[in-house]
Amino acid sequence: MQEVTVVHDRMDLVSKLYQPSGWPRVLEAASGTPSGGPLVVDLDPTTFCDLACPECISGKLLNQGRFTPERLAGLAAELVDMSVRGVVLIGGGEPLAHRGTRTVLRVLGEAGIAIGVVSNGTLIRESLEELAEYATWVRVSVDAATSETYRLFRPDRRGRSVFDKVIGNMRLLAEAKRGALGYSFLVMTRQEPDGRVLSNHHEVLRGAELARDIGCDYFETKAMFDDRHHIVQVPETVLASVDAQLREAARWADDTFEIVDSSTLTALRSHVGPVQPKEYHRCRVAELRTLVTPSGVYVCAYHRGDPAARLGDAVTDGLADIWRTSDRGIVDPSRDCPFHCARHPSNLALHRIGPDTAAPSEDDYDPFI
Repeated sequence: MQEVTVVHDRMDLVSKLYQPSGWPRVLEAASGTPSGGPLVVDLDPTTFCDLACPECISGKLLNQGRFTPERLAGLAAELVDMSVRGVVLIGGGEPLAHRGTRTVLRVLGEAGIAIGVVSNGTLIRESLEELAEYATWVRVSVDAATSETYRLFRPDRRGRSVFDKVIGNMRLLAEAKRGALGYSFLVMTRQEPDGRVLSNHHEVLRGAELARDIGCDYFETKAMFDDRHHIVQVPETVLASVDAQLREAARWADDTFEIVDSSTLTALRSHVGPVQPKEYHRCRVAELRTLVTPSGVYVCAYHRGDPAARLGDAVTDGLADIWRTSDRGIVDPSRDCPFHCARHPSNLALHRIGPDTAAPSEDDYDPFI
């Protein structure tokens, strides 16, 4: 029997495949046959957002619809019935902008489902009680360490900075939370019409220090994507500056605060280019993780809004019926996924897992595969 060594690294998506509660469905996915249901669901409660970020990768999909509060509550109940292990409240929009999100947090949390929340942080206060009680983790996209830089890259609809409000909200959550709180910093550069190049990269170190001061559990730095999900290469001077700041920030890392090195920055350092070739024709991770939005259910978040990757309509149809009748093989990774996919290593691992692979013997530690 093939033995597998499991490393409990929450950033290692491959190691997280080898957990007891998800193993039966992992074996289904590895065999190339349809699974009985997803282990993790990305759920977009709404496409509306209160910010107007110029670099928003979902800019073309914003402000086009939302689930009704009643349907959103129904979806939460369906996810419980489908034995989903983890749900990430995310979206092209701001998930906390939907008044029904508080109910979703409560329904999923009380059912014992792990919950991740990706937020811009402006509305944390309004959902503070539910976030503190039920969220396994909350990651706030800040992308700056000062109000002025925040205004340049994450302005509200009137072009103003709400940086102080976001940081204040994060402090409130840090004091009340049971789960983890993350400070996300997307390294960005922008060329203005007058030829000036704007960037936020010089604030990485200051951002890490602020994250620690707030009481965050981790500070994560990531590379920027274009609207086709290709990693955007930055000048060598920018990358060198970011790396130097991260090395300095590492002195603050301890048992309560982590400096997270993202896979996208690793790709930038290796100069692999914007294309990640894939030789397999079926995404086996698509049998374990899917995306539910007001505009449809999609194979994955990389294909949000893509009609060719749409599995069904969660506004009108039940999730279990959509899963049972849809073909997750409609996306061919060798043809349709040339970008750097975070779950490409997981797909390679799933192609190696077979009937003779030993079942995991240790406890579960992180459902977010």
